[in-house]
Amino acid sequence: MLITKSVFYFLLAGLCEIGGGYLVWLWLREGKSIMLAALGAIVLVLYGVIPTLQPANFGRVYAAYGGVFIVLSILWGWQIDKILPDRFDIIGGIVALVGVVIIMYAPRA
Repeated sequence: MLITKSVFYFLLAGLCEIGGGYLVWLWLREGKSIMLAALGAIVLVLYGVIPTLQPANFGRVYAAYGGVFIVLSILWGWQIDKILPDRFDIIGGIVALVGVVIIMYAPRA
C-alpha cells in the first residue's frame, strides 16, 4: 500500500509540474491567455506541495522524482505534442525508472 501511495504522489506531482509548465509555455510561446499562465502558476505551487507527502527524505524523493519526470515528459511529448518516442527515449526512460525503483523502494537495513 505504501508503494502504491508513493507512486500515486509521483504521478500526481509529475502531472502538476509538466501540466503547469505547459500552461505557462502556451502563454509565453504561443500567445495564449495570461489566465493560462495564472492557472499554470497555481498548478506549479501544487507540484511543490505534493512531494512533501512522500514517505522519504527530501533528497531521496527529489532524486527519484527526476526519473519519474523523465518518463512523464516523454509520454507528454508523445501524447500532447505528437512526438513519437524513439528507441533511445524508451531505453533512457527505462533506465530512469530502474533508478527510481532502486532509490525509493530498495530494502534498507
